[in-house]
Amino acid sequence: MTSWRRAYLPGGTFFFTVVTCDRSPILTTPLGRVLLQEVTVECRRQWPFDLAAVVLLPDHLHALWRLPEGDTDYSKRWGWLKKELTKRWLARGGTERPVSDSQQRNRRRGVFQRRFWEHLIRDERDLERHMDYIHYNPVKHGLVGRVSEWPWSSFHRFVRAGEYPADWGCGPMEFEDLAETVGE
Repeated sequence: MTSWRRAYLPGGTFFFTVVTCDRSPILTTPLGRVLLQEVTVECRRQWPFDLAAVVLLPDHLHALWRLPEGDTDYSKRWGWLKKELTKRWLARGGTERPVSDSQQRNRRRGVFQRRFWEHLIRDERDLERHMDYIHYNPVKHGLVGRVSEWPWSSFHRFVRAGEYPADWGCGPMEFEDLAETVGE
């Protein structure tokens, strides 16, 4: 049996990757975006966290969360988010991927992969690298030629705040070593 270990630091900042089942391209659909926004707002009301950065791609998302002081329970938040989004997705006519008999017995649905990837941000350099990785991800996956062309990213908020120039990421970026870190 696999020993699944997670990093917990009260009030920490964490990088996450959440992937759809069989990489189904549902997250950037109009329904997927609306439902994700709904459940995120509701989750943050119940269990606050700062959504520091995010990028939404068709089959996965990356996010940076800062938890409140003394709080370590990002697993509860992600479990609730994925469960609620799945219920609402299916109730509103969204499709799901086939699941095995074993998965059915364990009440799994074919909308999200079972787990998520998490990484505890260690320092400012680590934060900057993961922030850049998040924002460059649509270019990395060949979805757009420039970071600024991807609409479902916190990149635009950072440009408005003066933290990134609008033409950031227009040249080739090097993330080979970071790609292993983020589990893609």
